[in-house]
Amino acid sequence: MAKLASTLRTCALALMLAGLSAPLAATASQASEIKYIVNNVPVTSYDIQRRAAFLRIQNRRGNLQQLAADEMINQAVRASEIQRMNIRISDDQVAGAYERFAKSNNMSPSQMDQVLNQSGVTKAHFREFIRSQMGWSQVLSQQSRSSQMSEQDAVQRMLQQGGDKPSATEYMLQQVIFVVPASERRAKLGARKREAEAMRQRFQNCETTREFAKGLLDVTVRDLGRVLEPELPSDWAKEVKAAKAGSATVVRETERGAEFIGICSAREVSDDRVAQMVFQAEGSGSSEDNNDTSKKLTEELRAKAQIIRR
Repeated sequence: MAKLASTLRTCALALMLAGLSAPLAATASQASEIKYIVNNVPVTSYDIQRRAAFLRIQNRRGNLQQLAADEMINQAVRASEIQRMNIRISDDQVAGAYERFAKSNNMSPSQMDQVLNQSGVTKAHFREFIRSQMGWSQVLSQQSRSSQMSEQDAVQRMLQQGGDKPSATEYMLQQVIFVVPASERRAKLGARKREAEAMRQRFQNCETTREFAKGLLDVTVRDLGRVLEPELPSDWAKEVKAAKAGSATVVRETERGAEFIGICSAREVSDDRVAQMVFQAEGSGSSEDNNDTSKKLTEELRAKAQIIRR
């Protein structure tokens, strides 16, 4: 998701500026012809036009039609891999990401719709881009996990560094979710966030959470168990590390509703598994590494794909 977030931030201001001045997008009723067939999935001239408009508001340079065609081919190739790995990104997940992006840029979803349509991108194309990026992010995560450093590799690296084992904080965590159905999100999210905040302020330990939740509607309490610092999800890591044992993170909006993480306990540990996780994190933590992995895997999949130009 980091790449998606970065891309969205890059084009946010351009979208707002383009919204009132860009020519109206070509309508879907205009002639659209199939330009490529990628693993039996058609890529049309309409798809390419929408992606070219997306590249334009990102101030990309060069032959935008060809760049857009390449991106749409890559998206189709990635979609095949996402499907092969049985990864499903729900409409609710896409809608939640779309709404959060609009809100982060001080727009309502309807205003966002208008800006996208007027800039030539269209809401439908942008949402499919979001879906593709979310699915691809999961592909890369699974790819990373499958190639993780073994504990034996970690031991060898420790020996090379003088035998010192790295340490890391081990957390005992609990997740509290105030569920908001997607169909009721606009009407109820604000109230649910206030409920979650009230409960967060009362949090002292994980033994009392379920007692506090009694009588509250649609509140889910999940024991996440022991989690090492390098294993923390990137979207929660900063908040968890900033909190102390016996407290909770700030309340956040997610696709599920409003939620926070309770820190039951935290302690420093050092063993072979910690070494494995720490060294793995050191080796794969940079966005540049992630981008390289994404590019390499896309090229491999594209080389194997059936791509027919019409």
